[in-house]
Amino acid sequence: MHIIHTVSDMRAFCAQSRSGMAAPSIGLVPTMGALHDGHASLVRAARADNDIVVASVFVNPLQFTDLGDCDDYRNYPRDLDADAEFLRGLGVDAVFSPSVEEMYPGFNTAPDRHPQIWVRTGRMGEIWEGASRPGHFDGVATVVTKLFQIIQPDRAYFGRKDAQQLAIIQALVRDLDMPVAIHGLPIVRGDDGVAESSRNLRLSVDERRHATALSQTLFGLRDGKFASADEAAEHLASCEGVELDYLRIVDPADLRDVPAGTRPALALTAAWVGPVRLIDNLALEAHE
Repeated sequence: MHIIHTVSDMRAFCAQSRSGMAAPSIGLVPTMGALHDGHASLVRAARADNDIVVASVFVNPLQFTDLGDCDDYRNYPRDLDADAEFLRGLGVDAVFSPSVEEMYPGFNTAPDRHPQIWVRTGRMGEIWEGASRPGHFDGVATVVTKLFQIIQPDRAYFGRKDAQQLAIIQALVRDLDMPVAIHGLPIVRGDDGVAESSRNLRLSVDERRHATALSQTLFGLRDGKFASADEAAEHLASCEGVELDYLRIVDPADLRDVPAGTRPALALTAAWVGPVRLIDNLALEAHE
């Protein structure tokens, strides 16, 4: 497995890989590291579908508050050696792990904080997670666009846990005519129902127990325990150790609120548990 740190070397690897076989396909799994079983499911899908699998490991400052000048960015878990070993065991061909300076030349030194050209996500990037984290999805769309330009994958793999991110990336490739097939993979949950996330590493034992309230509330909403999103939100807000941001029922395609009882739909929630902001979602299928 190759570990690659520069754009030029990554381009060269992809070009050489494509020249060595007839009509080879490249699958990309973009990550910020701190890898877990959810990432493994993405890599396995990419490995099954493609001749070459590339995983990126890059903690992108553009999608954090104040372009990374915040504790969330500084405290984000980083261990490239462990991540590389994890990916090697899954059969990844190359890991692209650039520095911030490599991805955004001048970012750490220029007074105007590069890059100057961003991909804007409009209304879809301003609601829900975007309202709580202004500019977050513009940062996501910008780095994903750069990765697609550098690696030029045939397919890219994302988890459905980040439902808003997935919807935005699907719109990105559609609206900008990018020749990349986007694959959304199901949420991987722990035995306690908590959605796998790199941020879970920062939860204490008690906080992990408190975090189960998110998935329990979503499943309760799906199963008819709550009559509305507002009732489910009120319940979740009352749970021990949970500081609720939002819980809404939306259209999966454009993330707009839908009337109570609409199916199919998507229930989205976000909440702070201790020092960690967690998100989760659950599909609400059509009534039989």
